[in-house]
Amino acid sequence: MSVAVGAPAPGRGWRGALVLIAAIATAALCVRLGLWQLDRAAQKNALQASIDQRAAQPPLDASALARTPEGAAAQHFRRVTVQGRWLGARTVFLDNRQMDGRVGFFVVTPLALQGSGAAVLVQRGWVARNFNDRAALPTIETPAGVVTVAGVVAPAPSRLLEFAESASGAIRQNLDIASFARESGLDLLPLSLVQHDVPGATTDGVRRNWPAPASDVQKHYGYAAQWFAIGASIAFLYVWHRFIRSRRR
Repeated sequence: MSVAVGAPAPGRGWRGALVLIAAIATAALCVRLGLWQLDRAAQKNALQASIDQRAAQPPLDASALARTPEGAAAQHFRRVTVQGRWLGARTVFLDNRQMDGRVGFFVVTPLALQGSGAAVLVQRGWVARNFNDRAALPTIETPAGVVTVAGVVAPAPSRLLEFAESASGAIRQNLDIASFARESGLDLLPLSLVQHDVPGATTDGVRRNWPAPASDVQKHYGYAAQWFAIGASIAFLYVWHRFIRSRRR
């Protein structure tokens, strides 16, 4: 069988078509991922705007804290000052939590609200853990008597991937408010408080250098730029090899 001069070799046409389809699909995927990162950045910018707007409102009183999940969502990021008694025996240490680049525990203690039969989970801050004895609990100060706690209203502590069944001891990976209310028998509000430091308050050995919820928005712009650059590079390389380089041979 003879092949006409200048005609593509058998099979070369369909291989070229596959390369074209793969290049278009990959470049389109990169563009889609870049747009997704821009959308994530827009969501976090909107979140930060909501945080700033709610933070500017007057602090909530304990009696105004929501009793329903829907009401709690409307109060997230509002400042609040409450009084109550720590239920130190119910303290939970959430494992594998980071602050300032270090891994340790988030300390969560229920606070029985003064003048109310309800309690609220308080995310008190971060403490280091003993990596030589992973069952050892860190020493923290939990004052007795009525205390004043200042902070912001927040959802339940963020969840991490958990392979084993939920633990029920002091050290856990995650903490669900409704489940913990059933376990402890406490009348827990459907929200938590992220405690902030107050000038002149007694030191309890817990670090509260909380990051802003939307502080990592710049990374999404960086990821978007990377995806767009990869997509543009794929398109350029295809055009170079298919048209420009082939004509120079």
